[in-house]
Amino acid sequence: MKTVLWQQVDALDDGLHRLLLDDGNRVVVKCRRYAAPGFFAMEAHGLELLRHAGVFRVPIVHAVKDDRLIIEDLGHGRPGYAAWERAGYRLAQLHRHTAENFGLDRNGWCGDSQQVNTPMSDGWQFFAECRLLPQGRRAYDGGYLSPDDIRALERLCANLPARIPRQAPALVHGDLWLANLHPCADGELALIDAAAVHYGWAETDLAMLTLFGEPPAVFFEAYQQTAGSDGGWRQRIPLYNLYHLLNHLNLFGRGYLDAVRDALRVVR
Repeated sequence: MKTVLWQQVDALDDGLHRLLLDDGNRVVVKCRRYAAPGFFAMEAHGLELLRHAGVFRVPIVHAVKDDRLIIEDLGHGRPGYAAWERAGYRLAQLHRHTAENFGLDRNGWCGDSQQVNTPMSDGWQFFAECRLLPQGRRAYDGGYLSPDDIRALERLCANLPARIPRQAPALVHGDLWLANLHPCADGELALIDAAAVHYGWAETDLAMLTLFGEPPAVFFEAYQQTAGSDGGWRQRIPLYNLYHLLNHLNLFGRGYLDAVRDALRVVR
């Protein structure tokens, strides 16, 4: 970043910008003039956590300010069969990085929603109190959910140990929809947009990868072979993705209400 003046970066409008530095390197500048305090700092921290795991390619963080993040430009290519297979293997390797507690040492962001990461040793309590219930109550306060909806969500949260197997706190991306597996210029898949990184259930990453499209079958085959998984996580997809559907309801409105209620009916 020594070759880019902050005056040039600060003059950029909100959005995503690509710059060619005078040393020949390319960077991406993410700009949000009214970003919430700590938003880009958390994204930078999440990228460094993923990079430190040493499994996936992750863009290098060059600099961060309250309203700016400057990262390596990975380019854009087309992943082939082998690249998807390697990505499945790598995600299983990433999930082998574990911690004593669920959560993180700071709160994160899932889209524009703050994500509470209070460390807890109990994964069911963490998913209920730091994921489902805050989003559900926010949706209720916003006039989207009815009292019956909230009661159904609360019953679900009380019954999580009967529905979700015990899992160790794994390092997860936390917002792993398909677009956040980024195909680099050479076709290899990288992890980007890391403000939701925390220690959680590995299966939640897998579930979100089915929410808006999904990787080819070879990805999941490689994951399951590497992780020793039997594929039972697919039965729990509606429960895991209920969190993200609630978040989308709160962020984008009633267009997601039917999907939320459908998920609640499935997991009751």
